[in-house]
Amino acid sequence: MTIPPQRLLLLGAFASLYLIWGSTYLATRIGVESWPPLLLGAIRFLPAGGLMYGFLRWRGVAAPSWAEWRAAALVGVLLIGCGNGGLSLAQHLGVASGVAALATATVPLFSLLFGLFWGQRQSALEWAGIFLGLLGIGLLNLGGNLQASPSGALLILFAAAAWSFGSIWSRHLALPQGPMASATQMLCGGAALLLASALGCERLQSMPPLAGWLALLYLMLFGSILAFSAYVFLLKHVRPAAATSYAYVNPVVAVLLGMLFADEQMGLAEGLAMLVIISAVVLIGLRRTGKARP
Repeated sequence: MTIPPQRLLLLGAFASLYLIWGSTYLATRIGVESWPPLLLGAIRFLPAGGLMYGFLRWRGVAAPSWAEWRAAALVGVLLIGCGNGGLSLAQHLGVASGVAALATATVPLFSLLFGLFWGQRQSALEWAGIFLGLLGIGLLNLGGNLQASPSGALLILFAAAAWSFGSIWSRHLALPQGPMASATQMLCGGAALLLASALGCERLQSMPPLAGWLALLYLMLFGSILAFSAYVFLLKHVRPAAATSYAYVNPVVAVLLGMLFADEQMGLAEGLAMLVIISAVVLIGLRRTGKARP
């Protein structure tokens, strides 16, 4: 039985978010050991966005209008500047990659709540998922990792809220069509991170080792160009709760990779939190991959 091309694109986009973004937490941890955190994001997203923009213009895609640039700037600052920048800062402050992925599982919860601003009605199961996810975050806070870095914990929650709000808002803004939306958002978000890095007086103390360069390259090509484009595609074609469901799968990938390659440890509280948070995806409604109502 032939699978429709649209469904193949959806499956590929979900696979990119689940697997690639799950691995970017480890890559970010490696990266912030060599690069200043905000500068890492800037040199990750600016070249990626520039390459995509140049390629699309070369292929004949029309340049975005000023209104589309403004919309892309708003979403890019929220998703990339605040969302990715906050996460990088949290990991720079010592939050383990697996725990950071667990904490950002609040993204679908925030998405459901922010959806109320635009009249999106949630089902009883989705509300149950919100409360179950919040219970998981409470369990996660009992572990030693977030308690050891309260500022890191707050940064992660801020990043998740900003990412969620930007994701919901993007559905109601006049963004460029297709991949051009990803390119412009990465350019604007990367520029915001570069400005924040300059204002924060970040400096590269020494030339990064090979591991730092490889982490940057992986984040740029796979985490930004491929996976971020897949996320922007999903935001236009599925419900926000489904598009942000990667936050429930990423922790499993991030925890396993962190334990295998970074000697990270998972305590009892974090383990229970993972079970509770990931279980909430069933209630959030991952199966709803149809076109969402505005």
